[in-house]
Amino acid sequence: MPTQGTTKVEPVDVTDATFDAEVLKSEVPVLLDCWAPWCGPCQRMTPVMHQLAQDLAGESKVAKLNVDQNPAVSRGLGVQSVPTLLLFRNGKVIGKLLGAAPADQVAAAVRQRLQDPNV
Repeated sequence: MPTQGTTKVEPVDVTDATFDAEVLKSEVPVLLDCWAPWCGPCQRMTPVMHQLAQDLAGESKVAKLNVDQNPAVSRGLGVQSVPTLLLFRNGKVIGKLLGAAPADQVAAAVRQRLQDPNV
């Protein structure tokens, strides 16, 4: 099995059709980036999400949902602004971040939330 340093981990693209399997039924926690192609802050988050996929490998899956192409899921999640980052565990939202942020800040927030025994 390759070590984390030798395999490049990428965010998973999620759609209305794959959301349940990739996010709600995931065996590991999922950090979901709800984004839109016309959103400047979302574009700035693209390299951040790729970095987070590497940094959080083994702890959490990183996924991206284009809200324009997948209106059913984004509407169901109540996404009103982009970027919105949602942290899921066992099919439930356990954390939410609005707006762009550096990778280290997001990773720290995700790790802190995942360590909270009350969620």
